[in-house]
Amino acid sequence: MKLDFDLPTYLEKIKNSSTYFHTFINRQSLATGILVLQPGEEDTQEPHESDEVYFVISGDGLLRIKDKDYKVSKEKLFFVAKNVPHHFHGNTKELRVLYFFGGPDS
Repeated sequence: MKLDFDLPTYLEKIKNSSTYFHTFINRQSLATGILVLQPGEEDTQEPHESDEVYFVISGDGLLRIKDKDYKVSKEKLFFVAKNVPHHFHGNTKELRVLYFFGGPDS
């Protein structure tokens, strides 16, 4: 089982793919990955079946949780309960976010 992770490797995978996120840990009890949104790029995620935490590495914009927008900035952390609609939007810089699910990435 892999125990150490190099974020630049996963950022490169995203750059060379058609998706804006990459899950690099996906276990029954925990999933972790990185999300990268360019300015104007749409966040198409749907509500998840597990609670989720987002940690902003860099960038700006907003995170809409239900019907409320929260300002996104470097080193902010957000909690989103399972089955709650949410998405990032309005970023003017590249947005990089680590995500953690309290269960598998489904």
